[in-house]
Amino acid sequence: MGRFKTALKYSDITPKADFLNRRQLMAGAAGVSLAGGLAGGLATPAVAAMNAAKSKWSTTQEPTAYEDVISYNNFYEFGTGKGDPAQHAHALTTDPWSVEIGGLVNNPGNYALEDILKDMTLEERIYRFRCVEAWAMVVPWVGFQLSDLIAKADPQGNAKYVAFETLMRPEEMHGQKNGSFPWPYVEGLRMDEAMHPLTLMATGLYDEPLPNQNGAPLRLVVPWKYGFKSIKSIVKITLTETEPPATWNLINAREYGFYSNVNPNVSHPRWSQASHRVIGSGLFASKEPTEMFNGYGDAVAGLYDGMDLSKNF
Repeated sequence: MGRFKTALKYSDITPKADFLNRRQLMAGAAGVSLAGGLAGGLATPAVAAMNAAKSKWSTTQEPTAYEDVISYNNFYEFGTGKGDPAQHAHALTTDPWSVEIGGLVNNPGNYALEDILKDMTLEERIYRFRCVEAWAMVVPWVGFQLSDLIAKADPQGNAKYVAFETLMRPEEMHGQKNGSFPWPYVEGLRMDEAMHPLTLMATGLYDEPLPNQNGAPLRLVVPWKYGFKSIKSIVKITLTETEPPATWNLINAREYGFYSNVNPNVSHPRWSQASHRVIGSGLFASKEPTEMFNGYGDAVAGLYDGMDLSKNF
């Protein structure tokens, strides 16, 4: 874990002038977001995103440019092109927002986001992000550990998995009008994966509230798994005893396993996973080698002791 550093913040590894210039350029947009939050009673996520604690789990790698992170996205609810989410996600209403938590928990309920966040400790975590399509980013997320939310729900002893569900609102998410996908988008983790301290519920990035195209106002981030496991715009969390469905696994189980851990030794049926392209490095830049578990193996490999990761992919 040599690339992790305690007390690391985005501005610590970015030249100060560049950091301040970025903040000045974004001031207008951020002001609109904050004003909307204050008016709608969701000021806490926006303000807290810019006052988060620093985390020992951050990588020391340089973050991807903000403009690339917010403009190169997979979010099929707004279209299948990489630029479609940035173009169309403004239609999504994120205030108010609530999350239904149920299943094998002792404190089920429909929780307003501001009520969830008032009990959470937000941190800035700079994570590597690896897409199954063999491209990668480094993103400074702001969020809280999923384990803290699960603890708030008080799981029952027979809960073995955590299921997640994305918002279903085709009048705002026009991609959901396409019947070729089994909407709404769903995902799941095994309980020990969900409780791992690396597993993050993100509410922001780059010290700003989470943009709609990146999964506002609440998304999952599991940095040792391919990006499609990090489900966006979550409205429902259910603890279960049996393995929950996952959208890409439902569509094509041969290509997308339930676990979907980053594994350079297991190729996708249509391309190698041994290397990846870094977004922002240019079309002709050399690919970088992909590390097992996206470089987080020291922290998470023990979760899979005794498992054949070529079969349980």
